Amino acid sequence: MGMLPIAAGIAAWLAAVLVLLFTVYRPASAEISRERRKRLTGRPAFAGLARPASLLTRFSGAAVGVAERTVGTSGRGLFSQEAMQGAGLKISPAEFLVLLAAGAVVAALLGTALNGLGLGLVLALLVPLAGWLVLTVLREKRRTKFGLQLPDLVLTLAGSLRAGHSVMRAIDSAAEEFDAPMSEELARIVNEVRMGRNPEETMVETARRMDSDDFSWIAEAIQINREVGGDLSQVLDQVGDTIRERAQIKGQVRALSAEGKMSAYILIALPFGISGVLYVMNPDYLGTLFSHPLGLAMLAVGGIMLAIGSFWMSRMIKIKF
Repeated sequence: MGMLPIAAGIAAWLAAVLVLLFTVYRPASAEISRERRKRLTGRPAFAGLARPASLLTRFSGAAVGVAERTVGTSGRGLFSQEAMQGAGLKISPAEFLVLLAAGAVVAALLGTALNGLGLGLVLALLVPLAGWLVLTVLREKRRTKFGLQLPDLVLTLAGSLRAGHSVMRAIDSAAEEFDAPMSEELARIVNEVRMGRNPEETMVETARRMDSDDFSWIAEAIQINREVGGDLSQVLDQVGDTIRERAQIKGQVRALSAEGKMSAYILIALPFGISGVLYVMNPDYLGTLFSHPLGLAMLAVGGIMLAIGSFWMSRMIKIKF
């Protein structure tokens, strides 16, 4: 029985190597016509285009191509293009899925080499969960910073409007003054409007992507002003006062709920911390969980209970405004 996990690990490693070799050395389809390639390679200015791609570049490109054909260019579900943009990542969903797949393979091989196939499967399944957690943390961090920049944005827009600038010119100027993520979102609004999109629709889409009710108020104020007229700078001043009051209340709520959040984080991390200490002190004692069927069942039940408890605690400490 002791040789079965080792044999399974070796088989998985050999399968991964075969997939790597097949993907790298398979005939690649020509994306540029033969006549065009001859013209390019015959000119010194394009001599660099004729260099053969490295092994890693060919493999990564082929893997990304397979992922794009599977999930599409915009992605699906938790790892969609919208999720990438919300987290501020400059990579496509296909590239992110390739990274997760590579991490899962490495985690599976490492777990199998350490303590059998059970641990390898558990570690491989934890990789997509870790990717989702990373996206969630980055998205929430980006949204929080975006919300903190909104009061200053309103003041900047109102000042630019009083100086005689148009709304889009004021947004363009603010995009150059602010840091990310505000500058990135405002620059995207300006670029999309230049391509012919409706400004109000673009701003509403930005508010939805950033999950910001405050920014949607700014978009609605600009839209109403375009329809009925009036002093937009004065309206933005009133909206800015409301946003600042809401930001103050949010700060107070965060301070009051910080203790509950920290308790939730400790309770969630406690099983993993204790398991890590026990594994370091006595690997055989904890290794039974990953090699015996009853231990795997206990891990599955424990994971489900931990997920339910984590969701319950997150609902208790999360307050919507």
